[in-house]
Amino acid sequence: MTSRRRLNRALTLLSVAALLAVLLAGCGKSQRPSTLEIHAITRDFAAALRSAAPVEVRTELRATDQNTESTDLINITVRADSRDAAQEIVARLLRALGGVATRHRLSQEGPLESREGQLYGYQRAGNVTHQLRIHEQIASASRELSSAQEGAGPRLAIILDDLGNDRAAADAIFLLQCPITISLLPNHPHSAEIAEEAHRRGYQVMLHLPMKAVGTERPEAQELHSGMSADEVNAMVGNLLQAVPDVAGVNNHQGSQSTADAALMDELMPVLRSHNLFYVDSRTTAATVAYDTAQHFGVRSAFRNVPFLDDVAEVGAVRKQLNLALRDARKKGDAIAIGHPHPATLQALREILPQAKSQGVHLVFVSELVH
Repeated sequence: MTSRRRLNRALTLLSVAALLAVLLAGCGKSQRPSTLEIHAITRDFAAALRSAAPVEVRTELRATDQNTESTDLINITVRADSRDAAQEIVARLLRALGGVATRHRLSQEGPLESREGQLYGYQRAGNVTHQLRIHEQIASASRELSSAQEGAGPRLAIILDDLGNDRAAADAIFLLQCPITISLLPNHPHSAEIAEEAHRRGYQVMLHLPMKAVGTERPEAQELHSGMSADEVNAMVGNLLQAVPDVAGVNNHQGSQSTADAALMDELMPVLRSHNLFYVDSRTTAATVAYDTAQHFGVRSAFRNVPFLDDVAEVGAVRKQLNLALRDARKKGDAIAIGHPHPATLQALREILPQAKSQGVHLVFVSELVH
């Protein structure tokens, strides 16, 4: 009996050990994926989203092996003419996401509603690997606000720079009910708030990226400058993008020195490409190489090709510049103008922009003119 009990006990221990080995092997398969695998899944998510519907997708490869709580981020902007149409697009996107998640053994959490849209998480065995944010932009009842203009003809895009300090100035732009592109300085008191409200109303938002100037202009707390390494440029741009949510593109704030620095532009453009952002060269110096560098790196880009609207911030002067911009749009086919939210500029816009259609010029968001 003693020998039999010993044999049974040994068999039991072997069974337990075998079971533990199976469980441990299973757990090993469910561990957090490596950074390389997470990034590969992100690319699969992005490809599936773009195939499912014509949406704007921005990815941020933030997951690292060192920080097990870090995740990749995917921002999705859905533009539609109605809430029902937007919901139909979102349903298609979720089906596409579900297929990718299943292939990679991920499960979905959410949605959670927030001011930033619908939030979803994807995880494996309790380890969150991806966060997705779906933001819906419903076209305004005003046809003028839609960037999708019918018919061919000259096009004019107007960018208003330097927003972020004055919420009232942003509200005045919204009242124009025209496709004005808003470029926001990062880390100013109302930068994020204005960006969120602009998206809710269907406006396009850009990051007004601070860059070093040749002259004595007042610098921002952070700005791109000569001598920065690729890692430094990547880190700074990533931080500034966090301060202005869901931007579609970038243009330079000041930057007469930085945009003329070929080495610095060589570091910047791959970063913008990785974030799927377009670039508009404000052309604050004739020596700029920013646009050419963007084209070289395959970044969708354009440049200001008419004079600034409000170097003289008086209504009469701005009115004259706007009429010149409309004339140049008719002459060149496409034109990009840049101004600032001065009271005089806003007054001139209220007076002149209603005349654009009668002059055969379509007002569009600047993303329509990048290539």
